[in-house]
Amino acid sequence: MPAARESLLEAAGAALSARPWPAVRMVDVAAAAGVSRQTLYNEFGGKAGLGRALVRRAADRYLSGVDRALGSPAERGERLAAVAEWTVQAARAHPLVRALLTGFWDGNLPVPPGEPYHPGLPALGPGDLTRAVRERVAVALAPGDGARQGELALRLALSYVIVPGEEPGLGELVRLLSAPNRTAEGR
Repeated sequence: MPAARESLLEAAGAALSARPWPAVRMVDVAAAAGVSRQTLYNEFGGKAGLGRALVRRAADRYLSGVDRALGSPAERGERLAAVAEWTVQAARAHPLVRALLTGFWDGNLPVPPGEPYHPGLPALGPGDLTRAVRERVAVALAPGDGARQGELALRLALSYVIVPGEEPGLGELVRLLSAPNRTAEGR
């Protein structure tokens, strides 16, 4: 039931944005999705399974945004800047993305990192997402130092997530980081 599953995830996401996870009730999620509670339990096994699916979906959506930023025909530095800007935007707009990227979980969110999504498949955490972004950047910007530059861009973006500041300079900082070293050329 892919349609029911997606409807349930949308309803659970809406409920989570309105109240803390401990106050989200399964009966309310099922009713908002227009399905029975039994369908919800069949799809996710319970509230913990629904929470893990929300976390995984947040990670997948974040990585899809990274892929979109890297897939543009823009220059290398512009694509890195787009990844950094997307990271700040996604983390500020979505508490689950922020928790996944920073490792800062609280009781208002479902499942802390390390809880299994499915048996044998761990939930993504900050190191996992950093690696996933670094690998995507390396493929998209090959040849060269794409992986290192991607990690620097991501870490710079995360500094803006953890300690908010003015973003207009973020893209310019990333472009500077990805530009060839002109200091050595001028000597």
